[in-house]
Amino acid sequence: MKHVLPIVLVGLFGGSLVAAASDDVPTPSIFIAADAADLSEFVWEKRPIVVFADSPNDPNFRQQIDFLEARAEELAERDVVVLTDTDPSVDSALRVKFRPRGFMLVLVGKDGGVKLRKPFPWDVRELTRTIDKMPIRQREIRERRSDG
Repeated sequence: MKHVLPIVLVGLFGGSLVAAASDDVPTPSIFIAADAADLSEFVWEKRPIVVFADSPNDPNFRQQIDFLEARAEELAERDVVVLTDTDPSVDSALRVKFRPRGFMLVLVGKDGGVKLRKPFPWDVRELTRTIDKMPIRQREIRERRSDG
């Protein structure tokens, strides 16, 4: 019985030690509340993707968020942040600027210019291809190759 207690204790607390060690490196979240965001704060730093819908229950909105969450690491590598706005009753700065009608996806470049508008969900593969063709992204890829 004396030999069983240490094994049980290690079993109970060992898992939490492993979990704590794996939590030391948090995955950076690319999702930001739209009401807290001004696109000017991202210029030359991030590539905002703004997702609009008339409700968080909109099927297109849910599908787009699922696409983005499933491949968030690929987007983070490209300095993407995702802003969502699902309340059309509030004239947020983003709604005033982009004037969405129902669901809309907007990709904004690091220079602050609109690079893409889509009225339907877009797969991350297509988004990353579009981003990778941008001149600033091409320069980033070249710089990473020369640094590595």
